[in-house]
Amino acid sequence: MSAVIFVLSKLFWVVAAPGNALVLLLVAGTAWLAIDRRRRGFVPIAGATSCFLVLMLLPVGDWLLMPLEDRFKIPATLPDEVTGIIVLGGGVDLDVIAARGSAATANLAAGRIMAAALLAHRYPLARILVAGGGARLAPTNPVEADGLAASLTAMGVAPERIVRERRSRTTYENALFAYELAKPQPGETWILVTSAWHMPRSVGCFRKAGWTVIPYPVDFRTTGNLSLVSELSLVHDLELATLAAKEWVGLLAYRVMGRTDALFPDGA
Repeated sequence: MSAVIFVLSKLFWVVAAPGNALVLLLVAGTAWLAIDRRRRGFVPIAGATSCFLVLMLLPVGDWLLMPLEDRFKIPATLPDEVTGIIVLGGGVDLDVIAARGSAATANLAAGRIMAAALLAHRYPLARILVAGGGARLAPTNPVEADGLAASLTAMGVAPERIVRERRSRTTYENALFAYELAKPQPGETWILVTSAWHMPRSVGCFRKAGWTVIPYPVDFRTTGNLSLVSELSLVHDLELATLAAKEWVGLLAYRVMGRTDALFPDGA
């Protein structure tokens, strides 16, 4: 069942991603114009065009992403000792790694790797658990955990400290399989590192798995200051809106499926 849900979610997002959905609406409207003498195809075309214009003129992406990023703050203080550090996949570009043969290749979520390396040096006795298999329909080689491990090793983290969770394809599986691998015991302290916008869903999944972690959000994409002024960059705002929409849909879907402990997990 988990595999079916994974495939369906990927296929759904091909159509539901804001940019893709608006382009499909333009295509449908154009086709309608070609066959309808009454020119009613102008309606979906005008609708999609208006949405693109709004995305360019207003910081919609920031508005949608900011509540996600503000849900968990960077810890003001950290414990003197921790048992381990969990790093969720997403900070490496698997396509580039496969094509170029360089495992230490990061992407826009590279803050996960940088923060994990800093924490690893701060806590030299802590275990480092990197979680992530292939998040795509087609299997990938290497998987995210391999890329994360290689990047951390290149930043001076001893490879024998790193434990790889290579099976997971979703955030839910990240938590489930990492828990099985780490077998956290009462009294242990674990830090969870992932992007700020991804932290609410991640914390909800880890809590559902029975694992209380210290959230350490990174890769902030917004300033945290509400603005009514856009950068007038459709590409930029569409990227943020797509990122936020995927997380909001993911939070709702995960809650419906019972994969998180709350609709919008918080720091309480």
